[in-house]
Order: sequence, then C-alpha cells, then structure tokens
Amino acid sequence: MTFPPPKSEAPAQRFEEATTAARTALEKLVAAANEAGWGTAEISVALLEAARFLNEANKKDPDPAEDPPISDAPGKREQIGHGELFD
Repeated sequence: MTFPPPKSEAPAQRFEEATTAARTALEKLVAAANEAGWGTAEISVALLEAARFLNEANKKDPDPAEDPPISDAPGKREQIGHGELFD
C-alpha cells in the first residue's frame, strides 16, 4: 500500500490531507477485509482498537527506531516461560 506525501507545510492543511489519505486507505482496507469475510462493523472496531494501541505506544516511545536491538539490551539471560531462554 502506498501513502501520498504531504503537499502542504501548514498544520491544518496537513491534517486535512492526512485525514483524506487515511480515509482512502481505510476504505480499501475495509473492502479487502469484507472480501475476506470480515464484517464492516467488526473490522472498523478492530481498526479503532489497533489505532488506539499504536497511539499509546507512540506516546510511550515516539521513536522506537532509536531503541537498541533487544539482544543489545543490558541484563542477564532469564527464563521467560516453560524452559525457554531469552537472549
């Protein structure tokens, strides 16, 4: 899926452009979900929940690309389940 770049620098216009682009992308996504057997209402609620999750994650870590890879994180090896090791 492609997403158009912004055409304006003004915040209000960028918001309108982003809203229009997002609506177009979501209409295509809902149509694809419908073809796969999902109902419009259920996929719409799922998309809202996914958007809420992403928004919350962005508030906690606005630029996750700057985070170190998990293998570089400080700490010791720990058991995380039924005998699996985290490294």
